[in-house]
This record gives sequence, C-alpha cells and structure tokens, in this order.
Amino acid sequence: MLRRPRITSRLSPALALALVGVLATGSLAAPIGAPQVPDPYFPADGNVGYDVRHYDIRDRYRFSDGRLSGTTTVRLVPTQELAEFNLDLLLTPDDVEIDGVDVDFEKADKHELVITPAAPLAAGEPVEVRVRYHGFPGRIAWDGEQNWLANGSEVITMNEPHMAAWWFPSNDHPTDKARFDIRITVPKSKEVVSNGVLVGRVAREKTATTHWRMTDPMTTYLAFFAAGDFAIERGRAHGQRYYNAVSERLGDRTQRSSMATLRKSARITAWLEDELGDYPFATTGGVVTSLDPGFALENQSRPTYWADPPLTIVVHELAHQWFGDSVSVARWRDIWLNEGFATYLQLRYDEAHGGRSTDRSLHAYYRWYRGDDEFWDLTLTDPGPGRIFDFAVYDRGAMTLAALRNRIGKPDFRRLLRRWVAQHADGNVMAEQFEELAETVSGEELGPFFQAWLRDHRPPPNRPRFGL
Repeated sequence: MLRRPRITSRLSPALALALVGVLATGSLAAPIGAPQVPDPYFPADGNVGYDVRHYDIRDRYRFSDGRLSGTTTVRLVPTQELAEFNLDLLLTPDDVEIDGVDVDFEKADKHELVITPAAPLAAGEPVEVRVRYHGFPGRIAWDGEQNWLANGSEVITMNEPHMAAWWFPSNDHPTDKARFDIRITVPKSKEVVSNGVLVGRVAREKTATTHWRMTDPMTTYLAFFAAGDFAIERGRAHGQRYYNAVSERLGDRTQRSSMATLRKSARITAWLEDELGDYPFATTGGVVTSLDPGFALENQSRPTYWADPPLTIVVHELAHQWFGDSVSVARWRDIWLNEGFATYLQLRYDEAHGGRSTDRSLHAYYRWYRGDDEFWDLTLTDPGPGRIFDFAVYDRGAMTLAALRNRIGKPDFRRLLRRWVAQHADGNVMAEQFEELAETVSGEELGPFFQAWLRDHRPPPNRPRFGL
C-alpha cells in the first residue's frame, strides 16, 4: 500500500520533488506457515484449527442500491479435530453446508461466523464449506473501518489490512494463503477485473458473470474485484503477460495518461525480475479507478491505483508482488518487510534509470529526518497497529536497506534479496529471519546494525559500520 503523498511546507522544494511518490502517511508463538493468531495487532483476524486450500467466490453486485449477495465455497483441511470453527464475515449468512449437508451456524458477533458441523471434523480430512450470504457492504462499519469503495457506476474492493470480510467469508490472516476462483455477476454493460488470469465471461440477457483465477497462493486482503466501465488493454510485452484497465469515468486526458502509465507495468516488472528473480505470478498489469481511495494497493498480480498515478507508485506496487504478495508477513508487526522493501526498490529503480544513487538518497533522507524525533520514536519491527503505515515504516525501512547495501556491499546485497524471495516464495516471514539471512549471506555480525536501524529510537551514528 502507498498513500497519495501530500507535500507540506515542511519539506524543502528540492527534497519534496525527490520524495514525491515515496513518502507515505501512513512472540514467535507458532511455527512459520501456521496462522499467527490471535495477532496482537488485530486479534479478531483469522482462526486456528484449519488450513484453507481454495476459495470459490461467486458474488452478485447490484449498483442501484449496493446490495451484494453470493456463495463462497471454502475448501479447507482441519489441522485438529473441530467440533466448531469460525470464518470472518461481516455480511449476513443465509445458510451453511459442509460437503453438501446443512449445518448449524450463528454470528457470534458482527465479525465472526461460527459453524457447527453435524459431527466433529477429523484432522487431515478435506471438507468443502459452502456459505450463502447477502448484505449492503457500503453500510457496514467494523472496528472503526468503512472499507467499501463504490458509487452508482463503479466498485472496487481494495484495502489493507482488512477487506475480505466485506465481500466473502474467509480465514482473514496473511498466514493462511489459498488459491482463488472469483466469479462476479454485474450488468453485462460492465467490465469486471480481478486477480490472476481471465478464465471467461458468460453474458445473459441483462447480466454477465466474469471468472478470474489465481493459481498461486494468495492472502485474503490481496483478493479484489473491480466492476464498472473500463477501457481494457491486454497482451504480452517484455516477456510478461499483462492486463490493464482504466475507468472510462475519468476525463479523456486522464484516461490516456493513466493507460500510458499502466503500459509501463510489463517493462517495470521485467526490470524487477532482473533485480529479484523470477516474477512470482502468471500475469501483471494494473487497474486505475475513478473512485478516490487515497492510496494504491498491491493486489496480487494486478495493483490498483488512483487516477493518473506517478510512475514511482507503479514501481512501488509492482515491487510488492515479491515483497508482500509472494513473500508475506507472518505478523502484522513486521510490515516493514513489505513497505520498506517496496520503497527501497523505488530508490533503486531511480538509480538504475539515471537518477540519484541510493546512497545519495539515503544521506538526503538521513539529513532531513535526523532531527525529527517522531520519525525515530518508533520500533520498526513493532510499530503498533496504529502506525503500520507510518512514514517511518516506509522511509526508515528503505533507509535501512540502502544502508545495509552500503555495509555488506552491492554483490552480497543483491544475493541477499534474491535468496530471500526464492527461499520464501508463497510463504510467510518475520523480521528476525531476514536479519539472520543477511548475516549468513554476508558472513558479518550485523546485530548492532539492525538494532540501530530497526529498534533504537534515535538516528544511527554516521559511521561506515552503520552503512553511512
């Protein structure tokens, strides 16, 4: 995620120009790969006791009044015997079946759908849980959030860390990844865009159902759909399949410039692939909405953007395909592994394309933020739930990586990033793992370095051992 930058008078003109598109406002209890729940940051998210393998989402959306109805089949495997279990859902459930048999269910609270099988589910035995539901997601607020973004002509489901519960039932935590089939039914005059590869579209007299498929494991907040009047471009470029969509509700000039920017997605993806290793997914591209989300989001394989996004934002969201989407956090406290890395790749892209070097950017950031107590008054590996999208998570995270590149050298740093994404593809990670891998790749003891950059509440000393 990257919020639309708001440059204030606090920034010098030169630094403001340099940072446009970069600034953003925003216990190892279980083994890696198991849901880290309850997550201290968002304790209602996710559920233990099972592993979801696949979501088959079939939703129908009505633009006239914002009503959504649907059926989602969740294929899951219990990891223990389950007399009951929960799914995260804010809509109203109508009925629930397990392997075709009606079962009891209730909403324990606004967020939790509690399902009681006719007999306890056996550990290791796959089952299919079918939930039928309805509601008006635009009217739903939960935990201070109202995440539905729509008007009478367009809708897009984009937000972080919460979005899924507004449109399908799920195990809503990044550590329970699954594959997805997403079918959305809307008036046939509308286009529907989602994750992965377009499987097909079936038109009827008044409506059409569009089917998208994500065959790579994906966490729930990265699943999305957009429906509306979109101009579409699809094809192959720079070795990448792409699918780009721009809202026709934007003015002609904004439509053209937005599409021109999205056309660069395949080239940027190919450049990132050269930096990081194979692109994790089958297709790339993006969606530009006419709605005003106030941020861009790295939806898996197809990021979503506000109108006329700067190129640096596109670099950021496409970098997230490796850092955040393929390699995802196991705990929300480690969000710097997503945002700091994507922000660093913006600096690296600028350097590689004739702009300022990452070292010069690092020192410019250091000089600018050195006297900013609020910027340093944060533990980057545990910022707190209210600051996961803080300036420091992005910019201090990028500074840490730029300094680490100086400290261990460019060849080892390149090997580090490529090994990180290769070892943890489709998985979940914690900050300590990155620190350990950095020491392994470089052969150096980096404890004081990471303590200074990630955990101390003051600027690191301006010395070579801290990458400065």
